Amino acid sequence: MAGEDVKLYGTWRSPYSRRVEIALKLKGVQHKYYEEDLTNKSPSLLKYNPVHKKIPVLVHGEKVISESHVILEYIDETWKGYDILPKDPCEKAKARFWARFIDEKCLPALKKALASMAEERDNAVEEACELLQLLENELKHKKYFGGDCIGLVDIVANFISHWLKVLQEVVGVELLTIKKFPKLCEWSENFVCHHAVKECLPPKDKLLTWFHSHYGSGTTSK
Repeated sequence: MAGEDVKLYGTWRSPYSRRVEIALKLKGVQHKYYEEDLTNKSPSLLKYNPVHKKIPVLVHGEKVISESHVILEYIDETWKGYDILPKDPCEKAKARFWARFIDEKCLPALKKALASMAEERDNAVEEACELLQLLENELKHKKYFGGDCIGLVDIVANFISHWLKVLQEVVGVELLTIKKFPKLCEWSENFVCHHAVKECLPPKDKLLTWFHSHYGSGTTSK
């Protein structure tokens, strides 16, 4: 969709800003992307998000929207042609539930398991795997959490499909494996191979370099 004044402020390694890029891509919305240095935030970012001072931020004309979940719903309601959320109220509520579950429960547990010191890691890994099992069960026999097409839950779970695999390699912790979670692994492959997603994901080698510089030998704590 040409002719619209749409700007996205994000950073290349952030799964949160990449969520927004995927949604815009699925909708066919052209936009201008601004890469932020989070150690030296731009005046524009501070102006547009003075409360949290975080990315992502979407600017649509004079409208400013912050936080990835809020932005995804705004995108879905503003531009037609591809449904990110289901139309059915019950299915929409379920999608919102699982999206919040991922952000509020699953991602913190995964990050804890990856960043824990060795003596704390076993319990953290067990907790993270219990949460991944709930996602495995929710997939059932579907290609995506959204059914045959990528939806809200798939987009929010992008960290699991791409970033988690890289971090596992860097830290040396096995969380998402075919043996433990065959359905999640199959979903992950389907998701990252989708044309709209593939173009929005950061290169694996670049992520590896960045994570190695921050996670070192794998025994670091955040």
